[in-house]
Amino acid sequence: MGKVQTKGTQIHKDDMEDNKMHTHIHEQMQSHEDSHGHKDNQMHGHTHVHKHVHSAEEKKAIVNRLSRAAGHLEAVKRMVENDVDCSEVLIQLAAVRSAINNTGKVVLKNHINHCIVEAIEEEDHQAIHQLSEAIDKFMK
Repeated sequence: MGKVQTKGTQIHKDDMEDNKMHTHIHEQMQSHEDSHGHKDNQMHGHTHVHKHVHSAEEKKAIVNRLSRAAGHLEAVKRMVENDVDCSEVLIQLAAVRSAINNTGKVVLKNHINHCIVEAIEEEDHQAIHQLSEAIDKFMK
């Protein structure tokens, strides 16, 4: 049926009898729809599938940062329960917020260095659009 699946590669079988359908399979497992035409001027859609694969080192660094921030937030909770001065609580809340924001920056850098570089190589405009939306939400 003109459907070809190859991990990490885009394959178009334009010489096939039914060239209305083909599939793109990539390393990244995030999917999105795309449509385009071929030399016979038939328009059709397909799905890109992306699986976010990061090194164990990168994941461990993010998990460690999040664990420290969660532990710090628990300490702030205990401060409130123990009636610690409000100004001290606010200072510690600012520190927790900063830790979370810095973790977000590391995630963003990793995403740009790996996922977005790959998306640009594959002309995956949807991934770039999703990054833009995620940055807007993160910066609120």
